[in-house]
Amino acid sequence: MKRKHRRTLAAIYNVQANLDWSDIEALFVELGADVRERAGSRVRFRFPDGTRAVFHEPHPTSETGRATVRVVMNLLKRMGVEP
Repeated sequence: MKRKHRRTLAAIYNVQANLDWSDIEALFVELGADVRERAGSRVRFRFPDGTRAVFHEPHPTSETGRATVRVVMNLLKRMGVEP
């Protein structure tokens, strides 16, 4: 895993607010997720282990809130991804 993705993963586990959504999305792609844009601002991720998740892409800014970061962290924990 690249250093940038490891930093993003560490920030997620520290439940930092204001993470850039594109960094989270890039981390998911690094983990092998298939990304599909859905209706509205929704984005669906399908991971190689069969895990699926749908997130609402933040707008008008790309900063992800603390609540969404917690959901991402719990998803990564269930998948066994640790920093």
